[in-house]
Amino acid sequence: MKSFSGKALFLDRPDINTDEIIPAKYLTEISRDALAPYLLEDLKLDGFDPATDIAGKRVIITRANFGCGSSREHAPWALAANGINLVVGECFARIFRQNMFNCGMMAVELPADTIARLFSTFADLETTVQTDVDAGTITFSAEGESKIIPFTLSGFDADLVTAGGWVEYADANF
Repeated sequence: MKSFSGKALFLDRPDINTDEIIPAKYLTEISRDALAPYLLEDLKLDGFDPATDIAGKRVIITRANFGCGSSREHAPWALAANGINLVVGECFARIFRQNMFNCGMMAVELPADTIARLFSTFADLETTVQTDVDAGTITFSAEGESKIIPFTLSGFDADLVTAGGWVEYADANF
């Protein structure tokens, strides 16, 4: 199972689309790792610089409708190529969300007020996230402040995450 813990990157905007996650001009790359340098290169967000802000981050905290736009697996692949296996937000575009789980990654939905509290408490700090998939909790920590937030996954999504993705799940079960 992949790691769902590490330093957090806060992206304070709703409706971040797949073209902003990985621009379409890179979809001809022949390996997932080749997508890594281009992650979020077209994202326009005050104070955000993909060249310096992504390195070392393992979790994204964002607002509503992350992954909207064109349906493509390249968006989760570009995240994974950068070591990001968990995105936490209010909600996700349906196909993006399923592509995350199919790749053995997690897209965790939390209520808007919980996301707002996470942004107000942690967004300006170097925040570490610890996920316990079995217990269904995510712990956010920075500068002595800590919050444990429960989350739920469907049984099938949990099975995909535990297996490492759809291919691994299918190999083990069919």
